[in-house]
Amino acid sequence: MKTDICTISSDKSTFSAIFAEVDKSAEYNKLPKKQALQLRLLAEELVGMLPELLEIGSGKFWIENDGKDFELHASVKAENLSMDNKEDILAISKSGENAASKGIINKIRLVAENMLDLMSEGYIDTSGLASDTEYYDFYNMGATMSHVYNDAWQSAWSLSSYKQYAGDNRETEAWDELEKSIIANLADDVIVGVIGKKVDIIIKKKFD
Repeated sequence: MKTDICTISSDKSTFSAIFAEVDKSAEYNKLPKKQALQLRLLAEELVGMLPELLEIGSGKFWIENDGKDFELHASVKAENLSMDNKEDILAISKSGENAASKGIINKIRLVAENMLDLMSEGYIDTSGLASDTEYYDFYNMGATMSHVYNDAWQSAWSLSSYKQYAGDNRETEAWDELEKSIIANLADDVIVGVIGKKVDIIIKKKFD
């Protein structure tokens, strides 16, 4: 089942439509109170990624589910971005300081923003991020460019892939950050995929 598609923008009042669809979907699918709350929390985490992305374009939100398997979808198309000017994205992403990449939500948002800076050869140029080792490692540890989630996507990043790498050494700061993250603990996966000037963010959750 697929819900209505909501149009969202940099006007944060449009985000209320996201929560309305989440509540409607939970009610329609008769989710218990705890599961409905978890779906709402995941939507709130997603909304936390959107404002900066929507500064350069417009977006859509919808929910898809097959029984208790849910997917929250946000798709943002860059309208105000010159793909010849990589600094447009980097300026929005970092706001001039590396502190913007702290926390899982901010890092996923940065993945989405920087993946919009797609090179014509078909790969993501992360050379400009090499000096920010923490973010650079985060991207590379979750990159799934050899794994096709959707034939249309030119590149993809997956939170579950990142968690697998980080889990190899649970004493690291990366693992500690994951343990404190709402989205890392609630979501089964978060996938960021890009084609051209459009980036898709999908949060997956399967309820028991």
